[in-house]
Amino acid sequence: MSVYGDLVGQDRAIAALQRAASAAAEVVAGGRGAGMTHAWLFTGPPGSGRSTAARAFAAALLCPDQGCGHCDACHQVEVGSHPDVTWVRPEGLSYSVRQTRDLVLKAAGAPTLGRWRVVLFEDADRVTEAAANALLKAIEEPPPRTVWLLCSPSPDDMIITIRSRCRVVTLSTPSTESVANMLMTRDGVPWEAALPAARAAQGHIGRARRLALDAETRRRRDEVLSIPRSLTGVAECVTAAERLVKTSTEDADAATTALNEAETSELRKVYGEGSSGKGLNRGLVRGGAGALKELETMQKSRATRIKRDSLDLALLDLVGFYRDVLAVQFGAAVELANEDRRSDVEAVARSSSPEDTLRRVAALMTCRERLAANVNPQIAVEAMTMALRTPG
Repeated sequence: MSVYGDLVGQDRAIAALQRAASAAAEVVAGGRGAGMTHAWLFTGPPGSGRSTAARAFAAALLCPDQGCGHCDACHQVEVGSHPDVTWVRPEGLSYSVRQTRDLVLKAAGAPTLGRWRVVLFEDADRVTEAAANALLKAIEEPPPRTVWLLCSPSPDDMIITIRSRCRVVTLSTPSTESVANMLMTRDGVPWEAALPAARAAQGHIGRARRLALDAETRRRRDEVLSIPRSLTGVAECVTAAERLVKTSTEDADAATTALNEAETSELRKVYGEGSSGKGLNRGLVRGGAGALKELETMQKSRATRIKRDSLDLALLDLVGFYRDVLAVQFGAAVELANEDRRSDVEAVARSSSPEDTLRRVAALMTCRERLAANVNPQIAVEAMTMALRTPG
């Protein structure tokens, strides 16, 4: 099985990457390697496999057999331990210019094992404007054996000067059948469970896997999709909004509490907490106060991002619900993402007009924009639930 085995429904992208890996091997052997370039931008809708494709390409560049999937190099890239691959996963809301400059310095070194030094930058669209300018300079004048692999939902999410210097690899939304087949063959999910999960995920492979394998994920989705028919009054709207925000906060707490404690404890040890010797403990801990404050800032930013992502996922589930409502209202012969809730979809479709549905979708998208602009989540979500309740 090659390194591209985890990419679902991306035959065109795989073919392009395989050609580029062959060209890269020519460069390593001393040839010209036409078709290989030093900067790549992987784009596609959420869950389509941007980072998976970038990781597979990184393995193909570092593998003597261009991505066999079973050698030491391929395995090391897979588990994240290859010395020539630098992984960048922004955990907070953005990636700062200082972090980018540190990254550029790391990328400037020669490869340890002689093939390529690869920088795999997930969520590259999270760089600040100043950080983007620092990244641009590195991409404009790269070392001869450094390859940048940037991942972003859309080419337009990157500044045009970076985008113009990258070769774009565009991934598409995989079909429901291909995602369901993946769940069956790789995770052993029965078809009768794989198909509804694939439909509900709307092409998001990670989401489909969680829906198929995790009962808590399915329960939370059911709670979100019960909202449209529960908004019978103002009190119900406020309650639904409060529940959504509370759930996202719980998600952030569950994901960060243990990690924050481990990170803080480790940093305190680095700065000498608990060390013996007169004056040693106090001096080192005081010297690390700035580092601890910086860590706390990053942890708060990470928690905010997780909370926002959790809310955004709920809003996208609701967008999918109203998309199904609109399809029913127009009698469109399309697959419903929420086939398992067809009765609810049809009930909402009967009680409203297509114009009402479009206004509700607009309210959901406005809420997403407000959350991205740091509007208070409770206020933004309450305004959204009120708009969902009131047609016209």
